[in-house]
Amino acid sequence: MTGDPHWLDDEQQKVWQDLLTVVIALPALLDRQLQRDEGISNFEYSVMARLSMTETGTMRLSDLAAQCNSTQPRLSKLMVRFEQQGWVTRCPDPDNGRYTLAALTDAGLQKVEHSAPAHVERVRQLVFDPLSAAQQRHLGAALARIAAPVREQFDGR
Repeated sequence: MTGDPHWLDDEQQKVWQDLLTVVIALPALLDRQLQRDEGISNFEYSVMARLSMTETGTMRLSDLAAQCNSTQPRLSKLMVRFEQQGWVTRCPDPDNGRYTLAALTDAGLQKVEHSAPAHVERVRQLVFDPLSAAQQRHLGAALARIAAPVREQFDGR
């Protein structure tokens, strides 16, 4: 890149710093609550929650990794721990043996259902309660516009 950088103006710098605070501190605060109350991380909760939101509680590991913004090796390590806890099982995908399916067990479903109320309350406190309904809609629209190209570039790694 040649020439002078196109610096952020004062308003953009403030927005950027606020976004950094949210991106860095929010996951840490959610981790604290889940670790304290349930002994799991926000990432672990997110994986179980994604599985619980499917019709069958089952998903290909590659799809689950993509939805959780995880690498497959990180997710595989987590699946080993979840299997040891009795929260998931893994098996080859009967439609295509090159893929592995993760299935939430009854114990895993109970864990996510037990974890959800306090976690959702904490999300409400930190993200939604400070905003009016109109601000929530605007935030959703703005985040969707930011997330689309980020997700596209991230998925292309």
